[in-house]
Amino acid sequence: MTNPRQPDHPIDPLFLERRSPRAFTGDAVPQSELMRMFEAARWAPSSYNSQPWRFLYALRGDRHWDAFLGLLSPSNQAWVKDTGALVILCSNSRMKVGETLRPSWSHSLDAGAASLAFQLQAIRQGWHAHGMTGFDRDRAVGVLNVPEGYRVEAAYAVGRATPVGHLSEEQRARERPNGRRPITDFVFAGGFPAETG
Repeated sequence: MTNPRQPDHPIDPLFLERRSPRAFTGDAVPQSELMRMFEAARWAPSSYNSQPWRFLYALRGDRHWDAFLGLLSPSNQAWVKDTGALVILCSNSRMKVGETLRPSWSHSLDAGAASLAFQLQAIRQGWHAHGMTGFDRDRAVGVLNVPEGYRVEAAYAVGRATPVGHLSEEQRARERPNGRRPITDFVFAGGFPAETG
C-alpha cells in the first residue's frame, strides 16, 4: 500500500508508517517481540524519572486473553480477535520525590510518551499497535487488579497488518492511512491567537 501521508516538513518516515489498522493476519506475537516493544517504552521521558507507566498484557490464546478481550467494546472485539496481543496501559497518579509521595501532574503525559515509544518500536519490528479507548475502564480496574491511585489510560491491539493484496475493496478503503491537520492548526508562536468572530 502506498502511503499517502506527506509531511509538510522533513521528518523520519517512521512517524508516517505508524498507523492503526483493523485488519490483522492472526499471527501470534511472540513474547520476546512484545518485550522489545516494552523495552522501548522503558526509555521514555518522565517527570522526575518517575516512570509512571504500567503495561498489562495478554497473548492470544493464553490464560489471560479472554479476560482482556472481554473488556473491549463489541465493535472492537470483532476485529481484535485477529491480533496477537492485547495491552492495557495504566499510569500512577502519584510519584515519589525524595521520600515524599505526591500527586503527579504529568503521569498521563508521561504514559503517553511511553505509549508512542511502544508503538514506534512495534513498527520497527514489523508489527502494528492499534490504540483504543473503546473498552470498560471501570471494569478493567477489578479484572486486572489495578491498584488505587492508578489511571487506566488505553488499550492496544498488537499484530501484523494484513497485506493490501489480501484486503477486500471495503477493507482497502477503511485501512488506508489517514491524514492529519496542518501544524498551523495547533502550533502558535507567542501564545494562542486572539479570538476572532
